[in-house]
This record gives sequence, structure tokens and C-alpha cells, in this order.
Amino acid sequence: MEVEVKLRLPNADSHRRVTALLAPFHAATHRQRNLFFDGADSELSSKRAVLRLRFYNDDERCVVSLKAKAVLVDGVSRVEEDEEDLNPRVGLDCVAEPGKLGVVESRVLERVRNEFGVKGEKGFVGLGGFGNIRSVYEWKGLKLEVDETSFDFGTLYEIECESADPDEAKRVLEEFLKENGIDYSYSLMSKFAIFRSGKLP
Repeated sequence: MEVEVKLRLPNADSHRRVTALLAPFHAATHRQRNLFFDGADSELSSKRAVLRLRFYNDDERCVVSLKAKAVLVDGVSRVEEDEEDLNPRVGLDCVAEPGKLGVVESRVLERVRNEFGVKGEKGFVGLGGFGNIRSVYEWKGLKLEVDETSFDFGTLYEIECESADPDEAKRVLEEFLKENGIDYSYSLMSKFAIFRSGKLP
């Protein structure tokens, strides 16, 4: 179970202020490309599951993820997640021809095929996706991920923090934002849900 605090920042200025304040704690920046897939008969989405290929930094790394039963309440997201690395060349082939997801050797994809019944080369369809620039900070014992997500219909700014104690992480984050006069709100939807809705919340 992945548990994350998710706080939305209202605009680019708030994002700039947060990243400037956190600059001394910067650990990494990842340019991500997120692409999503479903079964041809909506086998995953009908069961509240999501299959994602995430490419990092010009396709130097690819991770396949299966997420299911996501719940987002009061800025805390809980979701079942299973993921593993995939050869980026194989991942790119699957983007070009989603049917190849039906035959690629992968523990996660085998789960999709077996548990959701998505079978054969005509079993998978591409849904599209979005880009994200993720800046990672090691701050006060927390790993903060500050995202600038580019959809076709607008840009979303968000802070994510995976934590075993999300209420405490949220308290510390909210205190930091309030002390610095930075507006924020609890995220109401996952990035995937926003992508599928076709508009910013």
C-alpha cells in the first residue's frame, strides 16, 4: 500500500516559491513521461485499476506500474501499487504497439493478464498520457516531490510526500507552507483522474 500526502499549489508562482525555499535540500530532478493503458474491454478501469509506463529522463529508465483501489481523502492518498523496471526499448515498443504488453515478460504485466483477464496482442489499448517535471528534496526527514505536470489542457502544481505517518507529514508540510504565506489546498483527484477528466479541478 502506497500512502502519500498530496497538496496542490494554485499556480506557477507558488511552485517557484516552494522550490526556491527548498533549494538547499534538492536531491534530484526527474523528467517523466507517463503513459497509460487499459484492456480493450476496459478490464482495468472497470475495476478501478490503472496500468502505467513511466519513462525517466529521455527514456533512460522505464517503470511499469499497476495501481488499484485508490482513495484520496483530506490530501492523503492510499493506493495498492505494484511496480518493476522494464527495459526502456521494450517499453517504447509497447507504446508504439500496445498489444505487445500482452506478450512481454514482466511480473507486473503477468498479474494484469491473469488477474484482470487482459489477454493476447489485441487485449491492450493506449490511453495517452502527460509529462511531469519532478523535483525531489530531502527535507526534515521527509522526501518531498514537487511536481509540475503538463496536460494538454493546462499545468498542475503539486507536492507529494510518501510517508508511513501521513498525518504528521501533512502537519509539517502545512506548517511550512503557512509560515511562508504560500497558498495550497488538498488534492482532490489523482493526476490520472485529472488526465481522464480532460480539465484541471
